[in-house]
Amino acid sequence: MADTVQYEFRRRLNVFDSTMLVMGSMIGSGIFIVSANMARELASPGWLLVAWALTGVMTVIAAVSYGELAAMMPQAGGIYVYLREAYSPLFGFLYGWTLFLVIQTGTIAAVGMAFAKYLGVLIPSITEANIFLDLGVVKVTSVHLVAIASIVFLTWVNMRGVEEGKWVQNIFTFTKAAILILFVVIGLWVLRGTGIADQNPQGIWNTQGNNPAQPLSSLTGFALMATLATAMVGSLFSADAWYNVTFASAEVINPRKTIPVSLFLGTVLVTLIYFLVNVVYLKSLPLRGDPEGLTAAARGIQYAAEERVGTASMYQILGKPAEIIMALAVVISTFGCNNGIILTGARVYYAMAQDGLFFRRTGMLSRRNVPAIGLAVQGVWSILLCLSGTYSDLLDYVIFAVMIFNVLIISAIYILRKKRPEAERPYKAFGYPVLPAVYVVFSLFVMLMLLFYKPKFTWPGLIIVLVGIPVYFLWKRSAEKVSAG
Repeated sequence: MADTVQYEFRRRLNVFDSTMLVMGSMIGSGIFIVSANMARELASPGWLLVAWALTGVMTVIAAVSYGELAAMMPQAGGIYVYLREAYSPLFGFLYGWTLFLVIQTGTIAAVGMAFAKYLGVLIPSITEANIFLDLGVVKVTSVHLVAIASIVFLTWVNMRGVEEGKWVQNIFTFTKAAILILFVVIGLWVLRGTGIADQNPQGIWNTQGNNPAQPLSSLTGFALMATLATAMVGSLFSADAWYNVTFASAEVINPRKTIPVSLFLGTVLVTLIYFLVNVVYLKSLPLRGDPEGLTAAARGIQYAAEERVGTASMYQILGKPAEIIMALAVVISTFGCNNGIILTGARVYYAMAQDGLFFRRTGMLSRRNVPAIGLAVQGVWSILLCLSGTYSDLLDYVIFAVMIFNVLIISAIYILRKKRPEAERPYKAFGYPVLPAVYVVFSLFVMLMLLFYKPKFTWPGLIIVLVGIPVYFLWKRSAEKVSAG
């Protein structure tokens, strides 16, 4: 009798909760490290800020565009549902397939490992040198164990119910946002007499490097635009996952209004924080540096030790306590980030299973009204990616695939306006038809530049998506046989 009970999602997320989910999913470890690689590619303080500003503007445009689809179809699964309705079930499946295989689970693995590594700064016994199990191909270290423990714990919390998950999200997101804002305020105050130009006497817009060992030609015209586009891979990845709140649409109170508002507020606030954090980086450190430099200032942003620009900047502001303070900040940031990603991801697998396109039991809700089995399956695969050590490479590979889906989703607004003109649209995309088109054109340009100049970031992700096509038809055939039987 108990097996026949049908549980439903409960609407428990208000505007504040949803905004925290948007912000918390965005802010992980990226903001503390990716500016190093971006600085090496752009070699210009001014263009580094332009890259972050462009990333923010494009993210906000995407968010206010997604709002129309979220208000129109406030169902569990979010993006999966939008692609299914605008194109076909195949497109929805390809997104869900890639999300489960790499995007969501790979991010969970990567963020979990970042959490463990930074916790190792506070607890020295957590180190990759501390090996618990050596199987030759796979080495299980204390870092792996802590990362796995964090994934298991957060999965368990979210199995307890959406209320428990949202409280963890709210507390950690509010805390990490406050830490970043405090970093900006203290940095701007301490460095109030220092300008970006003071740290970069070669010029703010000069794109010529100052390291004789690695000379750079000055970038202009198309070469500059191409470099800017490829350098933005880091900032785009750091600003990703803002759309995760749409996956949990069925648990949002008054989703037709709440989700568009939270998407706008969350992306705007994170954009401002990210931009100002990079201003502090550039006021505290020179952009250009020497990879052999012995001090944080000598290495600059380009060659910050272990890419930890946030730590190097904090050291310039506060001195020796910087490493501990920044490690604590990243620990809080990554823990909160993973909670949001874990909470939302299983809702997509639930929607897929409801359509017969994923493991049947992931389409069931537990007595706590959450997709507990979907959460467990997601957790297991994330842990396997942790142990494999391939999660970082996989994430590099799928950024191109993520951009393809983003273009398809924004384009879906135009398609559904034609396909379903009678559908209720409580919110319509701001700036339509111009702003969504700007996003699509800009994204296509970035994708084209990646295709030509960074093919290793493109083809593997594309292959992962395309492999999903035969899998879709196999799964569909299997589902049809079960239905017929």
